[in-house]
Amino acid sequence: MTYKAINLHNRPYKIISAIAHNDKDIPDLFRQAKYEKMSKSPYLFLRGTNHLFWEDFYNDWRLSLFGGTAAVHTWLQGDAHLYNFGAFANYYDEVIYGFDDFDDGIVGDYQYDLWRLAISLVLDCRENGNFKSKEISKAVTKLGKAYLKTVFDDNHNAAQQEIHFTQENTEGKLQKFLKKVAEKESRSKMLEKWTTFDEKGKRVFNKEAEKLSPLTTEEVQQLQNAFPQYRQTLSNEMPADDDRYFHIKDMAKRLWAGTGSLGTPRYYILIEGDPVTAHDDIILDVKRQEFPAAYAQMNQEERQAYHRVFSHEGDRHAQAFRAIAEHPDQYLGWMELPDGVYSVRERSPFKEDFPTDKLDKDKDLYKLAQQWGIILATEHKRGGYALNGNHGFSQALKERVAEREKTFMEFLVDVAFQYADCVEQDYETFLAYFHQNFQNKD
Repeated sequence: MTYKAINLHNRPYKIISAIAHNDKDIPDLFRQAKYEKMSKSPYLFLRGTNHLFWEDFYNDWRLSLFGGTAAVHTWLQGDAHLYNFGAFANYYDEVIYGFDDFDDGIVGDYQYDLWRLAISLVLDCRENGNFKSKEISKAVTKLGKAYLKTVFDDNHNAAQQEIHFTQENTEGKLQKFLKKVAEKESRSKMLEKWTTFDEKGKRVFNKEAEKLSPLTTEEVQQLQNAFPQYRQTLSNEMPADDDRYFHIKDMAKRLWAGTGSLGTPRYYILIEGDPVTAHDDIILDVKRQEFPAAYAQMNQEERQAYHRVFSHEGDRHAQAFRAIAEHPDQYLGWMELPDGVYSVRERSPFKEDFPTDKLDKDKDLYKLAQQWGIILATEHKRGGYALNGNHGFSQALKERVAEREKTFMEFLVDVAFQYADCVEQDYETFLAYFHQNFQNKD
């Protein structure tokens, strides 16, 4: 008699089976590439396995210590980590810094975002190797304090004030980074990277590039058929009825993008734009939207409520984006294709990640950690107002944390370090699985 069948409740088995189940529909070539990325470090493993984070924390009793009630729910980014912050152009073409990915956007307890962001900070610092545990712990504390201070500040009204983060109101390394992006990047440079000109002088995608490939005739037809529907989902600021503005110049398949979403079907569409402004030639990023990672952990009642609120995943993605972002992408919308609903947004000419590996002084780390905390709090306050139409989120959080700020910070550091240790252990489990099943395979 073997007892193997009743010994499946163990961490290594859970990790590998959860990853295999989550990625079962990804084509082999892209799954191989995703796992190669995840095998590089524990932090990249964290980025590729948001579903594990939600499985571990969704019903965590510790949420009740400083939250755990509907009153502290807000719109969440849903996959908050350091590299889901980035530089991009806002509504006014300013280069700003903030969340730039809303694929996992969901309504929930604020601590999911805060915990995951703090965990990513620990893992990223460990990977870069420039700071000891004492400095990393202090950075997590700085992040948490800045988050609470911003949430508690009644004069910081993110829902009704212009609050965005540019080189004018940031400091230190982040300010220098945003200034450099503004000077270095441009629409013309982006177009030069992704496009070329055909024999008739028409701008088209460079399908010889590593990350682009031609579409099949069927794919072209499907996108063309769905495009009018997309135009109907646009906000009033866009000339959605202007055929010349939304004239499709070319289309291509986008390859090898992301870490957690690597292998998700994705397209680029090049449209005419307005030839008399800097918006001439726009690249639209068209990406299939799956259920957010949190969805798999919901019970039947929660899923029923979810489907009453969101008509489909393109709708949820757009609602999350509009709730959290101060000035959402003007091109934000969705379209339905035969294999699912796709979000549509502009590919920003200023899309850039802050290079955390360049941080080597503790004062720079602390300053940036504070700014991460301020940005997260700002977007949570904005999301809370969008959710409830009032400032109840801030008041509820004050009541949950009042006179316990020190304990709150100690707890945040404990969660961040303990789960970072767990991720490193899970990473070793994954690495053995990867080497045995995927490494050096075509």
